[in-house]
Amino acid sequence: MRVLLIEDDAAIAAGILDALRQAGFEAAHAATGTAGLEAVEGGDADLVLLDLGLPDVDGVEVCRRICATSTLPVIVVSARGDEFDRVLALEMGADDYLVKPFGFRELAARIRAVTRRIAQGETAATPSPPSRTFGPLMLDVRSRRVSLDGEPVHLTAKEFELLEYLTSDPGAVMRRSDILRDVWGTSWYGTTKTLDAHVAAIRKKLGDAGWIEAVRGVGFRFGEPA
Repeated sequence: MRVLLIEDDAAIAAGILDALRQAGFEAAHAATGTAGLEAVEGGDADLVLLDLGLPDVDGVEVCRRICATSTLPVIVVSARGDEFDRVLALEMGADDYLVKPFGFRELAARIRAVTRRIAQGETAATPSPPSRTFGPLMLDVRSRRVSLDGEPVHLTAKEFELLEYLTSDPGAVMRRSDILRDVWGTSWYGTTKTLDAHVAAIRKKLGDAGWIEAVRGVGFRFGEPA
């Protein structure tokens, strides 16, 4: 597991890097958003830890660029603890959000939880159909690709997992608690607003909120827009 830390504070970065290596991870550091994006493009990471307060490019924009061009999981580690910053980062594709200061045991647990969920999704014992088609929307489970009217739709890793989950039983109402358990895992520590943020992001990318219907007090239902 190669973890790329994008963090401009050298002292904080040194502590996190040391803790990551002691926990058994390979760890690399980028001090700017530009350097971090170059490292991601070069294939030097399996997971990204991203600070939002970077000197050159805002961390939310870095998150958006990473998630738009790769399926790398991203965990935000930031001193920004406001709900607005959390939701914005998650809407941009982050898989988790950890507010500074935090314990290194929790950080390691979050990393393992995110990677475990992805691994379980890729190696599920029950094979899924190679593709699912709903009118103009096509979801290819094997290649993790989505297209609408023949045009590719770029989803983050977590957005794809959520859409795959919702499309596994079209028309059925999926409970919030079940979605968080099965898509985010039992170790999810965050607010349920994370789910709403990801649903909103998928709706925006599909161009019609009707693809995912909110069922008040229960959860969400997938179906073709009327």
